[in-house]
Amino acid sequence: MKLGARIFKTGIAIMLALFFADLLGLPAPIFAGIAAVFSIQPTVYRSYLSILDQVQSNIIGAIVAVVFVYFLGNDILVIGLAVVVVIAINLKLKTDTAIGLSLVTVIAIMENPGDQLFSFTFLRFSTIMVGVASSFLINLVFLPPKYETKLFYKISNTTEEIIRWIRVNSRLASEHSLLKGDIEKLKENFIKMDHLYLLYKEERSYFKKTTFVKYRKLVIYRQMIATCRRALDILKRLHRFENELHLMPTNFQEVIQAHLSSLTVLHEQLILQFLGKIRVSDSAENYTMSRKELIDLFLQYEKDTQEEQQQNLFHMLQLISVVMEYGENLEHLEKLIHSFYSYHKDENQISIGEDDNA
Repeated sequence: MKLGARIFKTGIAIMLALFFADLLGLPAPIFAGIAAVFSIQPTVYRSYLSILDQVQSNIIGAIVAVVFVYFLGNDILVIGLAVVVVIAINLKLKTDTAIGLSLVTVIAIMENPGDQLFSFTFLRFSTIMVGVASSFLINLVFLPPKYETKLFYKISNTTEEIIRWIRVNSRLASEHSLLKGDIEKLKENFIKMDHLYLLYKEERSYFKKTTFVKYRKLVIYRQMIATCRRALDILKRLHRFENELHLMPTNFQEVIQAHLSSLTVLHEQLILQFLGKIRVSDSAENYTMSRKELIDLFLQYEKDTQEEQQQNLFHMLQLISVVMEYGENLEHLEKLIHSFYSYHKDENQISIGEDDNA
């Protein structure tokens, strides 16, 4: 089991919230700790957005709680009704991410307000806001993880695994059931990849010069993910139509293998080119020639195919279409990387650290 930065941040935020609540002499400091749990966020920007929602939602929760207690008391049915009203208001205001903490505020106030309703409400509300403020402070002090590094290695490792499977499967040498399980795992990688991309996108740049560089990087990373998806599409088609490909003429299989080999090599080279380790040249021209050969071969096979073999032909057409789309994505990725290094070379320094998960 690996303990991440967010786990430590949560623990420290709870300790800090309890300490400040006790220091200020606030009753029931446990509510400050609960608020800290709800408020911790993975990035500073998300923490800033969260605290705005939390303040607004907690004010709503406090007002609703006071109104219900003042007019209807604090019976359990009244508390349930107040909770429903607070949830409805938060959904209407689109602050649903802060619903949990606003409900804690409602329960904390309506639990046992006593005779001093307004002073009790102020104390409980202040206690919860201490927890929110403590989490925000911890998010500011602790440096967030390097999401660009995590994103790059997630893309790179997933791409490497897909390419390895494509090379094995295109030669009809893979284990069918084993590949099926790995395809499902690769799909899960894309969910994590999209999440890391969003976190990296949310990271704020404080200088105009670095902001422009980051925008260009975001475009490249988005295209990298799209290209990796197309590679997975090829793998899924190879897996699905493995028997059909085996029934194709030998020269057709060889051309498919050669075409996929050239594309996967280009894909690997582009990853290295993005890091500034190599230069790729004339790849687009070579790919165009290889693509034309594949299309001509397919058209020739289509002419010679008998009617009973048409179904197999349609399956190969699906495979060829995703291969073409993969190649087009690689061409676009190559143009983006070339453009990235063509302008403001001093600013376009790719700094990828070591993979924390390695």
